[in-house]
Amino acid sequence: MTVQPALPTLAFASDHAGVELRAHLRAQAEAWGYATVDLGPDAGQSVDYPDYAGKLAEALNSGPATLGVLICGSGIGISIAANRHAHIRAALVSEALSARLAREHNNANVIVFGARLIGLDLAADALKQFLTTPFDGGERHARRVAKLG
Repeated sequence: MTVQPALPTLAFASDHAGVELRAHLRAQAEAWGYATVDLGPDAGQSVDYPDYAGKLAEALNSGPATLGVLICGSGIGISIAANRHAHIRAALVSEALSARLAREHNNANVIVFGARLIGLDLAADALKQFLTTPFDGGERHARRVAKLG
């Protein structure tokens, strides 16, 4: 009997623009068997994306999550905010190929979406690719990731 390794727990956070996409992606991840943590916000709240990037960074730093999903309107602001945390390698992606490369070459631990720039199905495909792609770990990529801090 082969024992499958446990799937990582995923933390989800967004600003107000990303509430719908966050709910959709979280439901998809749970359907695929992942445990999830929803860090908010609730619908209808106007919030500042740096606060939610910080909540996700804390969830990855002290548990319970090992990978994260962040969403804001464009994905740009929340990516910048997340990458200010030394243990975060957040990658803004627009489709499955960039999601795969973010994991394979950069060992990204956070995937970021622009809710106003990507559709629900395309984002779900990218998330699936991100979650199922391991870090290449080869000397070339490992050396570069180590230089990130």
